[in-house]
Amino acid sequence: MIRRSAFALALALATCPLWAMTYTLEPNHSMGTVRWGHLDFAYPTAQFTRVEGTLEFDPAEPTKASVMVTIPLAYLSSGIPDLDEDLRSPAFFDLARFPHATFKSTRVETTGMANQLKVTGNLTVRGVTRPVTLDVTINKIGENPRLKLPAVGFEAMARLKRSDFGLGKFVPQVSDEVTLHVTTQADEAKGYAAYLKKDAEEEAAAKEK
Repeated sequence: MIRRSAFALALALATCPLWAMTYTLEPNHSMGTVRWGHLDFAYPTAQFTRVEGTLEFDPAEPTKASVMVTIPLAYLSSGIPDLDEDLRSPAFFDLARFPHATFKSTRVETTGMANQLKVTGNLTVRGVTRPVTLDVTINKIGENPRLKLPAVGFEAMARLKRSDFGLGKFVPQVSDEVTLHVTTQADEAKGYAAYLKKDAEEEAAAKEK
C-alpha cells in the first residue's frame, strides 16, 4: 500500500511541470480559520483573512521545501464585535504588543500518501514559540492561468493547545485545544512581484488622468 501511494505521488509530480523555485503566498488567496469548543455546546470559528510569506518548493523533492509565514492578526475576525475586541486585548493576542503570528518550517516529511506532507516548524504567537506539525495537502501544481505564472496550492491543518501560547483564559469552559486550517495559493516570486509593480503603476496612471 505504501509503495503504491508513493508511486502515485511520484506519478502525479511527474505529470506536472517541475519548478524548483521561490514562491510568494498570494495574500488575497491565502487565509485560515481557528475553531474551538464552547461549553461543548457549540464550535465557533474566527477567520484570519490575510497570510503572507514565501515558499521554497520543488515538486520533485518536496522534503527540501521550506516556508516562512506571517499572519497579521489585525485581520483576525470572528464576526462578533465584542469577541473581536477581547481577542485583540491583552487578555488574548495583545495586538498592541504582538501584531503578528509567524511560522517557520524546520522539517518536511512525506507520508506515503499521494500529495500528503507533514511540515514541522516553529510557531510564534504572543511572543511564545512552540514546535507545531502541520498536516499538509498539495491541492495543485501548475500554471496560474490569470497571471501566467507557475503556481502551487496547499491546505494545512493542525491541532494546538492555546494555553501553550499564553492564551489559556476560560479553559476548560472554552476548549484549550483549537483546530487550525490554512489554505494558500503561491505564485512564482519574481513574476508575482513584477505583476504587482505593473498593477500599481497602471493604477497610479489611471488616477492621474
